[in-house]
Amino acid sequence: MAILLDNPNDAIIPDFTTGEHRAARARLIADSIANDASAAQLLAALWTMNNNAAKDTWAEQVQEAARTAEEAQRLADEEEQQRQVALEEEQEAAHKEDHKKNKAKFIPVSTTKIPTGPIVIPSHYAVRKLKAGEYCELHYFTNVGLADARKNLLSSEPKGMILLPSEDGQQIWVNADETRDTKSAITRDENLSWEQFNEAAPRMIIAMKQHEWPKDHVDMHVQF
Repeated sequence: MAILLDNPNDAIIPDFTTGEHRAARARLIADSIANDASAAQLLAALWTMNNNAAKDTWAEQVQEAARTAEEAQRLADEEEQQRQVALEEEQEAAHKEDHKKNKAKFIPVSTTKIPTGPIVIPSHYAVRKLKAGEYCELHYFTNVGLADARKNLLSSEPKGMILLPSEDGQQIWVNADETRDTKSAITRDENLSWEQFNEAAPRMIIAMKQHEWPKDHVDMHVQF
């Protein structure tokens, strides 16, 4: 089928009664088909019939062009999608390789706020007592007690293990630095100065919360 270049819907029927079409009318008259007026009408009818056929051809041609463009767009979209998938896979592979080679770069950044006050690190003995939910002297949370704990913490001398009786009467092995040093002077709670009490009490309350003491136990110490 020949490709139409001009839209037949825009065509205007010629005036077949003019001198421009005299030769065409004369051939029809010579064949005894019609007189001059009838020949003009017949030429107009033939033009209209051909124009209508051209209109149908044009419509099919427009539809085919639309289908071709749609298919071309679909293929282009599919190709672009495949390209994007390949690019993402390539980037993911490069990211994994970078993560593998440079692990330090991907270590999560801590969002913990920097403490504004001094860090309280009580002795191992005090920590063990609080973990077990047992009574612990306030002395270990005074400035003096924390200084002793810091000195023991910085000591490189090995402490070893010792046997202690557990709550059920059985002997258990514990680190020596988790026991109370009998050589160290411990000020009993009732003998603490008011200044030492104010040092130790808030620190001990915080430590009790950190070691998940029941709220009523903590509240009792706060009210005290």
